[in-house]
Amino acid sequence: MQDKDLLFMMRAIELSCESVTKGGGPFGAVITRNGEIIAESHNQVTLLNDPTAHAEINVIRAAAQKLNTFDLSGCEIYASCEPCPMCLGAIYWARLDKIFFAATRDDVEKIGFDDSFIYSEILRPLKERRIKFSQILRKEALEAFKAWEECENKVEY
Repeated sequence: MQDKDLLFMMRAIELSCESVTKGGGPFGAVITRNGEIIAESHNQVTLLNDPTAHAEINVIRAAAQKLNTFDLSGCEIYASCEPCPMCLGAIYWARLDKIFFAATRDDVEKIGFDDSFIYSEILRPLKERRIKFSQILRKEALEAFKAWEECENKVEY
């Protein structure tokens, strides 16, 4: 761990505290590349009435827009808390190189943010999940996949 890592994490934590004063959740995140902050954000779920507006999602969107790419390889994320399953998925899709986090999922559970049920739901078979899954029109949906396979100018990701 280097001094810069501590500074970047301190900024993510500052953003989490600022978020609370603005009416958001207590989460902040920054994305860096080559030792510089590329983007920073905080939780805005309640501010935007958007359940996906977690700090990590917001900062990934900001970094991708700033760098004009969906591939954030070469970047690192500093999150004030261990990423939830949604944010973790986004981090993998963005191809970030490393995740630094401060508080744990156990810490956040103690203040009412319980992600453990999502982790357990993912492991359950579809028929046993809390939200009912119904598959319909699979054949029709596969037409888009066929078109993708045949598309000569697609951008793979």
